[in-house]
Amino acid sequence: MSWALGLWLVLQGATVLGVAHYLRHVPADRQEEAPDGVAVLLCVKDDWDGGPDLMKRLAAQNVPFRLIVATSGACPAAEKLDFRDVQIVRAGVAHDEGQKVHKLRAALRALKPDDRYLVFIDADIEPPARLIGRLLFPLVRDKADIVTGYRLLLPDARPLLTLVGAVEMQLATLPRAASSTMPWGGAMAMTRPMAEQLELDRVLAGRLSDDMTIGLAGWHEKLRLRPVRDLLVASPLEGSGRTALSFAIRQYRHVITSSPGMWRIAALVVSVQSLGWLWALGWGGWSAMGVGYGAAWCRVMIRMRIIASVIEPDQARKARRSLIWDAVAPFIVTWTHLTIQVVGALSRRIRWGGYDYWVKQGKVVRIEKIH
Repeated sequence: MSWALGLWLVLQGATVLGVAHYLRHVPADRQEEAPDGVAVLLCVKDDWDGGPDLMKRLAAQNVPFRLIVATSGACPAAEKLDFRDVQIVRAGVAHDEGQKVHKLRAALRALKPDDRYLVFIDADIEPPARLIGRLLFPLVRDKADIVTGYRLLLPDARPLLTLVGAVEMQLATLPRAASSTMPWGGAMAMTRPMAEQLELDRVLAGRLSDDMTIGLAGWHEKLRLRPVRDLLVASPLEGSGRTALSFAIRQYRHVITSSPGMWRIAALVVSVQSLGWLWALGWGGWSAMGVGYGAAWCRVMIRMRIIASVIEPDQARKARRSLIWDAVAPFIVTWTHLTIQVVGALSRRIRWGGYDYWVKQGKVVRIEKIH
């Protein structure tokens, strides 16, 4: 029993050190750059409401930029945007690729000659005023080829939503290095020459996931993919618990259909944690429980410091709801994470944005509109 407890102690200690490593590398000096020629690419649905909060936050950015809004067809709210420099691009309906990818490729083809820096954002984020300037800083200083933030979910008070938020919190606060970073399409940037070097329009053709495709292409080209650790970008998680679980499963289905090897590594890590908790609860006794809960509470305290340092107070209050699960029942978070990974691997059908997509090796092979 002593050797098993020792392994459990090492495993739990490693999880604490991983979160502490993230906190240690959150920069205190958050330098920004404001070069000319910045284009922000935003893909929206045709029934988009205009994102008043998002537009207010974009207007407050510390960097001047040109906004390119890509829609499928007629989007009344996009057409009525009162923004300093906005271009609307109508991409039409995709027939052999994801609708978001289809819109993104249309936006790339609409770039002007003086668009030198490309910033990609999602419509459901609550970005800080430093977002664009922080993303551009490593590019302007030639410290990276692709720069990315990451999603920090803000769940409402419903238990299942906060549970999904707890699972995502595990991913958001993982240690990140240039050799293992996968960009997130909700807050990502690169230079125009880098997009041309990657042949981004060609690389994205026929794909469903924009960020997975760009990330894998960057790895293949041995590019410098840099995370900006203070850009954990707030993203509300609302709706039913079933919707939240579907969202989580979809994320892992993107992973396994684009990079099965990455899914296997992630599943192995979570499986080891899950089996460890099973042993601790069933056979480990009070000592194993004490180790598990001690590590969980340490992670909670460190994550509270991370959250408080990177997002606004009201956003932090919502994000902290997810930490309750890791404090009260960390084994539930781990087992839920593993279940989501396994369910994600059971099908190649991805339901997203009003369409069902069937994906093979990252390529869309079939599309059906949901009625």
